[in-house]
Amino acid sequence: MKTYILLPRMKRGMLPEEFQDDDVRSAEFLLEYFIEHFTQPGDTVFDPFAGFGTTLLVAERMKRIPFGIEADERRYGYTRSKLTMKDNIILGDSRKLDTFPLPNIDFVFTSPIFMGCDETKNPLSGFKEYGTYQVYLDQIQDIFRKLDAFLNPAARVVVEVYNLAPRDGRPMTLLAWDMTYAISKVLRFEKEIIACWQGVDDENTGETPMGVGYDHHYCLVFVKD
Repeated sequence: MKTYILLPRMKRGMLPEEFQDDDVRSAEFLLEYFIEHFTQPGDTVFDPFAGFGTTLLVAERMKRIPFGIEADERRYGYTRSKLTMKDNIILGDSRKLDTFPLPNIDFVFTSPIFMGCDETKNPLSGFKEYGTYQVYLDQIQDIFRKLDAFLNPAARVVVEVYNLAPRDGRPMTLLAWDMTYAISKVLRFEKEIIACWQGVDDENTGETPMGVGYDHHYCLVFVKD
């Protein structure tokens, strides 16, 4: 498997208008690449931060069994409405992952909601709780520790993340490196794969480009230790 991949820098399809200002979906091309490489039809694909359901919807389209957890009720409702296997998404807090009736899992692809090193509201709580960046990383680590119990022996876990560039006087957050270090305490870090993005003219395609200020993301690959 290459250590970098080059993919179209876009997402297929638009979200409903109420969600368009908060479109943080991963590119479907990226999901397709990893699901094709790491799974077979009939395998169980899981996302503990399901969001708008990209991982689950792509997995289901590719004849895999989708499962996910989403804490935001509106995003949960949207994703559930799109899935055929509607009961395979759970409304809940992934910090309580070990309390949910999850199946054995063959593959995980996820992109946790990000936190800057200078922020004081914990995104894992839906920004309802105060908490430091270190608390956030500790809770990320604990989520993946709990996830380990559900992973099949050959399962791979892919975490899509990028470092947060400094802007408007805010410092840079080395989120990719910090998250790698945190998760590697509970799962074995196997490798990183850099996803590089090609430019796309969304005015002509009607599709939404990724817009994060970078032309690459890091896909961190973990296995059971």
